[in-house]
Amino acid sequence: MIKFIHAADIHLDSPLHRLEAYEGAPVADIRQASRRAFENLIDLALDEAVHFVLISGDLFDGDWKDYHTGLYFVRQMHRLKTAGIAVYIVSGNHDAAGQMTRRLPYPDNVHLFDHRRPQTRRIEDLKVALHGQSFARPAVLDNLARSYPEPLPGYVNIGLLHTSLNGREGHASYAPCTLEDLHNRGYHYWALGHVHQFEIVSPDPPVVFPGCIQGRHIRETGIKGGILVTLSEDAPPGIIHHSCDVIRWTRLEIALPTDATPQAALAHCVTALETEIRRHDPLPLIARVTFSGATAAHAAMAGDLIHWNEAVRSAAMAEFGEQVWIEKVRVATRPPAQNGKPSINPGPLQEMEQVVAEILSDDDLLATLGDALARLFQKLPAEYRQSSEAYTPKDPVRMRQTVEEAHALLKQSLLKEAHRQ
Repeated sequence: MIKFIHAADIHLDSPLHRLEAYEGAPVADIRQASRRAFENLIDLALDEAVHFVLISGDLFDGDWKDYHTGLYFVRQMHRLKTAGIAVYIVSGNHDAAGQMTRRLPYPDNVHLFDHRRPQTRRIEDLKVALHGQSFARPAVLDNLARSYPEPLPGYVNIGLLHTSLNGREGHASYAPCTLEDLHNRGYHYWALGHVHQFEIVSPDPPVVFPGCIQGRHIRETGIKGGILVTLSEDAPPGIIHHSCDVIRWTRLEIALPTDATPQAALAHCVTALETEIRRHDPLPLIARVTFSGATAAHAAMAGDLIHWNEAVRSAAMAEFGEQVWIEKVRVATRPPAQNGKPSINPGPLQEMEQVVAEILSDDDLLATLGDALARLFQKLPAEYRQSSEAYTPKDPVRMRQTVEEAHALLKQSLLKEAHRQ
C-alpha cells in the first residue's frame, strides 16, 4: 500500500484582503492563518507516516516580501526530512519560474519539477513514478497534460498538474485540458491544483482537486485542507479530505418574516450565527450576513446601512466574542406588500413610492437609469469597480437592489427630517 498527502494552493503568507480597515477584525489571526494551516498539513503527514507529500502548485503567493517566508518553508520541510518523508512540487501561476525571483536552498527531500518540459521522478523502493511540469510563467495557456510522458510499466503512475481543467468558475483558464486528456495518460492518480474547492472530478482513476488549505476571503468558504490518499492493488483508492484550516469563512442568508422588527432581525441573526458556530466548532468564523425577505424591518435596515452593519457586528460580538467576526452585512430585503400591492404611505412620500414602484416594474426604465449612472460608476475607485459586490449598470437585478436601497435611504432621511420639524 502507498500512502501520501496531496495538497495545493497553500499561498504561504498571502496578504490580507482589506480586513485591516475594520475595527475588531481578527487581523493577527488571519496573518498567521496560512502558516498555521500549513503546520497542520505537516502534522498530518507526520501523524500518518506517509511515504511522500505532493504539492500541486501555488505553494507561495508570488515573490516573497522578504526571506522569512522561504526560511519558514525550509524549517517545515526539515521536519519532514527528519521523518524520512519526501516532498514533490510543481509550481503554479502564483509561484512560476518567471515570477519567483528569490529562492533559497531547500533540504534534499524537496523535489521541484522542471518548468521547461514534463519530468518523471521515480521512487524505486515504492515502485512509484511521479510525472509533472512546473509553470514557466504566471499565465500558461497551453495544454500541458498532452505532453506528459507515457506511464511506466510496473509502477504506480501519478500525475501532478496545476490546471483549470476545462474551466472552473472564479479561476483563470490556465493549462486547460479535458478529463479525457488525463484519462488517456493511463495514470493511477491525478493530483491537481489551482481550483480552491475540494472536488473529486473522477473517481476511477481518481482525478482530484484538494482545494486550498486555508480560506483567505469570502469566496473561499467552508472546510479547507488536504487529501490523505491510499493506493493498493486489492482495494479501491482511499481519498480522505482532512481539514487543516484554522479560521473559516461562511455565508449566512437570513430570511426575515413579514412582521420582523429590527430588534427581531438581530435576534434571528444571533440564532443563525449560533447554529453556524456549533457546526464549525472549535474554529472561529468570519461571516458575511445577508438579510432577505419582505419585512417591516426593511425601511430601518436599508435606510441606515452603516448603522445596521455595525449593529449586527455589535450583536455578534456581544453574544460570541472572538468566536465570530462579521465581514460584511448585506440588506436584500424589501417592503412588505399590502393586499397584494406594495405599501404606499399617504402624504408627501406617496409620489416618491409610486415613482419607485414604476421604475422597479419596468426593465426599460431600469436600463435607462443604468445608462445615466454608468459615467458616475466609472469614476469610482478601481478597487470598488472590480469587486464582486460592485454596482453594475447593465444588471437589472443589481439595479433593482440599488433603487430599493436608495429609496429606503431617502425615505428614512425624509422621515427623520419630518420628526425634527
